[in-house]
Amino acid sequence: MLRTREVSAREVVVAHLERVDRANPAVNAIVTRVDERALDRAAAADDAIGRGADIGPLHGLPVAHKDLALTSGIRTTFGSPIYRDFIPTEDSVIVERIRAAGAITVGKTNTPEFGAGSQTFNPVFGATRNPHDLTKSCGGSSGGAAVALACGMVAIADGSDMGGSLRNPASFCGVVGLRPSVGRVPSAPSRLPWRPQPGGPASMLSVDGPMARTVADVALFLRAIADPDPRFAQPLDRGFVGVRIGWWKDLGGVPVDRRVRAVVDAQRPAFESLGCRVDEAEPDFRDADEIFKTLRAHAFVTGVGRIASQHRGLVKDTILWEIDRGARLTAADIEQAQQKHRELHERIGRFMETYEFFVLPTVQVPPFDLELPYVTEIDGVRMETYIDWMKSCYYISITGQPAISVPAGFTEDGLPIGIQIVGRSQDDWGILQLAHAFECARGPRRTFPCGTGVNW
Repeated sequence: MLRTREVSAREVVVAHLERVDRANPAVNAIVTRVDERALDRAAAADDAIGRGADIGPLHGLPVAHKDLALTSGIRTTFGSPIYRDFIPTEDSVIVERIRAAGAITVGKTNTPEFGAGSQTFNPVFGATRNPHDLTKSCGGSSGGAAVALACGMVAIADGSDMGGSLRNPASFCGVVGLRPSVGRVPSAPSRLPWRPQPGGPASMLSVDGPMARTVADVALFLRAIADPDPRFAQPLDRGFVGVRIGWWKDLGGVPVDRRVRAVVDAQRPAFESLGCRVDEAEPDFRDADEIFKTLRAHAFVTGVGRIASQHRGLVKDTILWEIDRGARLTAADIEQAQQKHRELHERIGRFMETYEFFVLPTVQVPPFDLELPYVTEIDGVRMETYIDWMKSCYYISITGQPAISVPAGFTEDGLPIGIQIVGRSQDDWGILQLAHAFECARGPRRTFPCGTGVNW
């Protein structure tokens, strides 16, 4: 409609800003607004298409940026009171590329402090609520982005993912989140306050990526922000007859809530209806937990250790715990983690030679109570740390494989559950194709949340 000028960019932006006015007070997803700037950009976009100028693939689409991404001239707090009034003078590469593709920034989305933890709350802006049930968590750390999408406040939203931060909130909010292959989407500037130096032991953990309401929208978004790849010119439509899929079993003894298991396992016939050969088989995730936690702690101590040591009273306890763990690591600890990491990569590679895709739950639990900072037990199994309930995501992060979370259905009480599709190394397009086929096989689903008493 934008390209045929059936609607103007200004009309689209105004409609989305009106949606923000209605929905955001209930959910607290967009924490910084730039309405006038957005309207000025929309006017420029309308002028450009009126003059017959070249327009980008995201022309006129409203977007909000995660509050970890640098945005020139727009407040960027990282969810920390240390940076409450920080206004960058440069954009991150993903923001530059989104703007160059024609999207229009309407604001910033909420995130946990320094992006730590999969529950979106911080001392600067408070908590973001799940639009399907305002008493529940929206996940994180790209929680504000997922909620803004679920409520129709933006058409697309960017996020980042270390241990599940694009996939977890997508699952909790009923949208689509893609963790791209490492390096697919550049993450410069390279020395941000919460990220390790590229090339360091933990630099492969965190990636930037796209979120949207459908797989096709995520694919369009990825084309605009990723480094060029000839495979991205392929259509999403593809045949899957005879394609082998490994179907999860128990991830080596990881506890999964029975409600999640029921919704995810009910989707197996959808893949079989596509002609896929689905086997109960999963990689050997031995040592994945130790590897991830060691490299994550190292990332925190090198990324925010100095600033946190100067403001310990302003930093939440889970971040201090990560930093203190990282400070105790020896060179031998890191070398051992790297060696085990190499061995894990070899095992994953052998598994993916047999299976083109691996399917498992995105998250081990449904959305939980907003008042809980993190999950402490699953079906009677106590979690040892604040991130143990995210193993189904961070086990995949540590493999380096691309992965996507797609809505799979709802629990009996109406809470969204996502299914996670993992692909072969660098085959981002392949998982988008299978995710699109699964989405079509499942059939129509409700687009916006209902039942919360809010007029979305």
